[in-house]
Amino acid sequence: MPLYKCCLMVKYYALAVTTKYWTPKTNYLKEIIDALASRVDNSDFVVVSEKAVSTALGNIVDENRINPSFNAKLIAEVWMRFMWGYALGIMCRFGQRLLRRLREYPVGAGSRHKQLALQHAGLLQALMFGSEGGVDGSNLPYAYVSLPLKNAYALAEAIQQQIWSELRKKVVVIIVDTDKTYSFRNFHFTPRPNPLKGIHSHGGICAYVVGRLFKLKRRSTPLAVAGCRLQAEEALKIAAVSDRARGPGAGATVWDMASRFEVAVTEVSWDMLMQFKHKPIVLVRKSVK
Repeated sequence: MPLYKCCLMVKYYALAVTTKYWTPKTNYLKEIIDALASRVDNSDFVVVSEKAVSTALGNIVDENRINPSFNAKLIAEVWMRFMWGYALGIMCRFGQRLLRRLREYPVGAGSRHKQLALQHAGLLQALMFGSEGGVDGSNLPYAYVSLPLKNAYALAEAIQQQIWSELRKKVVVIIVDTDKTYSFRNFHFTPRPNPLKGIHSHGGICAYVVGRLFKLKRRSTPLAVAGCRLQAEEALKIAAVSDRARGPGAGATVWDMASRFEVAVTEVSWDMLMQFKHKPIVLVRKSVK
């Protein structure tokens, strides 16, 4: 396993586990058991991608079927292109490639995406530039986006119990989203709704801009833990370790994904995504010295 150091006395070892790409109706519990059978041990942390579980459950939406409102069109055509493409994007220290993409933000597809964000997450989330309220289209085909899990704790418990039932291993299961949590000393906050207890969810776009503007430490967001009680700080460390081990999949953003396949953003297919190694599970092991 690759080694990542998180503090002087504690070392975390992480192994990203490859499975087939999880499409809707995939039996993800069976996939997890099969993938962990010869690898998992007692006291391991099993970190599972929220998006992978959400996709397997069919918790996805085809944005081509959405009719955008005037407000959604305004956000796509004016707010995204000008506020994010210039003022906010520069304040948040975006790279030139991302700034160019934002200045050319697609009005049609973007309006439908913003309408979905308005419906599911509200205005402060819809004003984000991506993954609004946990609505995310990266590593999904066509115009599909995944919605955030509403029952992450129950799902984490189901996975933890299935591992005990099938493999007789006592593990800690953590469901994680790649949306970032920002930390100022011992205060942790995220624009992402419904994070793990101990992480504050505030302000949507406001939290994001503050975190980026002041260069606060940012890590992937743990949503639920089953198998033990974890303080937010340790859960964030484990989430960061697992995120580095997993990598970005087919692309960190929908633009990166489409660029990799050399097609338009809404032309990525299920077959294309299945060509890449899918790593929805990361095993993390702690060694205290």
